[in-house]
Amino acid sequence: MIEIPSDLHPDLVPLVFLLGTWEGVGVTDFPGAEKANFGQSVTFSHDGRDFLEYVSHSWILDAEGNKVKPLESESGYWRIDKDRKVEVVMVRDQGIAEIWYGELAHQKPQIDLVTDAVARTPGATAHTGGKRLYGYVKSDLMWVGEKATPEIELRPYMSAHLKKVVTPEQVAEMARGLGDLPDDGIAFFK
Repeated sequence: MIEIPSDLHPDLVPLVFLLGTWEGVGVTDFPGAEKANFGQSVTFSHDGRDFLEYVSHSWILDAEGNKVKPLESESGYWRIDKDRKVEVVMVRDQGIAEIWYGELAHQKPQIDLVTDAVARTPGATAHTGGKRLYGYVKSDLMWVGEKATPEIELRPYMSAHLKKVVTPEQVAEMARGLGDLPDDGIAFFK
């Protein structure tokens, strides 16, 4: 169930499905880099203003699912207007800053984004643009990213399947809402 926080800016209600911390795994595959599985943690938060704050950290996983080394980190801000147009300003740890524009799909929690501008520091990895698709599917957050470089046309390079993380505070809140249950817990299912 998706809950709308009472202090969420009204303009952000269409993006409420993104709120929270999400963790999961994915695959990265792009020419010039080794294909690998990765882990990811993404947080969308708000402070009452008209944007969501976005932070993502990913890391390479070994065959057993253990963290091997950092992959990439991003942070930025997401906004949406009354016409469901989404804008994202994002900075990556590789020395890349991007402006993304897109749209929230009609009657489904899906966002398509494409880069409008890319700025790079002199030491940044080659990058000229990208596309992303985010979707809320059966209570999970899924996304796929495409990127282009001066030598490589736009192509998929990362995708992930993330599950919402429940914090200890959220567990405590849920427990307070349960009331008294019989020891066998069967009443919960009736």
